[in-house]
Amino acid sequence: MRAVEITSYGAPDVLRLAARPVPVEGAGEVLIRVSASGVNRPDVLQRTGNYPVPPGASDIPGLEVAGEIVGGDAEAMLEAGFKMGDRVCALVAGGGYAELCVAPVGQCLPVPAGLTDVQAASLPETFFTVWSNVFERARLQAGETLLIQGGSSGIGVTAIQLAKALGAKVLVTAGSDEKCAACVALGADHAINYRTSDFAEEVKRLTNAQGVNVILDMVAGSYVARQVECLAEDGRLVIIAVQGGIKAEFNAGLVLRKRLTITGSTLRPRSLEFKAAIAKALREKVWPLLASGVIKPVIHSTFAAADAAKAHTLMESNQHVGKIVLTW
Repeated sequence: MRAVEITSYGAPDVLRLAARPVPVEGAGEVLIRVSASGVNRPDVLQRTGNYPVPPGASDIPGLEVAGEIVGGDAEAMLEAGFKMGDRVCALVAGGGYAELCVAPVGQCLPVPAGLTDVQAASLPETFFTVWSNVFERARLQAGETLLIQGGSSGIGVTAIQLAKALGAKVLVTAGSDEKCAACVALGADHAINYRTSDFAEEVKRLTNAQGVNVILDMVAGSYVARQVECLAEDGRLVIIAVQGGIKAEFNAGLVLRKRLTITGSTLRPRSLEFKAAIAKALREKVWPLLASGVIKPVIHSTFAAADAAKAHTLMESNQHVGKIVLTW
């Protein structure tokens, strides 16, 4: 099969198409003939040598795929309600940039009615991440206010739509007026250009100094101190990436007085059981919203798999709004 390899750590041009053996599915797994592969920030980190592959996972990058089931554990498929030939999308721990990919049955979801494989390939990584962190870990409730750092990212456009669909108010930050406008068009109540405004001051203004209940943070670093300031009482800060650095200084007194929770997580190394539980929740609570069109995939660009380097160059430019997908 064809697959995109990381030939050495470095710039996007280290990504090359290569011939690889077809992976063999094991117990509880399916083999998917891949039509489309989602591109995510962790893929970039893996390419640059900053995101080690978990033990047992493929060294081929790619954490989400969509396509057709062409093999697998018949008993596990039957139990999960799948059969040969079904169109599915799946979260995987690696191996997604390939024509064939093995996935745990529990991490597969049906392609929502009316969606293409390209659209479906944009779903797993961001929807698993947002659901797990915003709604399970941070317990965002209807009527509360969510602040999303990086509202125009793949994670951001997913979080905007999910939070609004489930009854929350949404504030976002983005790096240009155009990106801010795109976030508002997706449903955000307010968008803050962090290059021209102090987001903490804007949050205080927009919430009448009450602050927000939950913050989804992909920056960390110096942002943490300002986020502590703009959280409401009993607020929850969830850190899911550290693009601004791993070290932060903040007013711990505010954490005490406002009873704040500062937490975080990474998805890739979590157990199969943990991810399967997220998939089950998504299938019950979110997939109907996709099938009905209440929530829509946001695809910025697609690239042929042979042009994976161009896809990574675009991601690193931060010029995209929504997801980037490879096609096979």
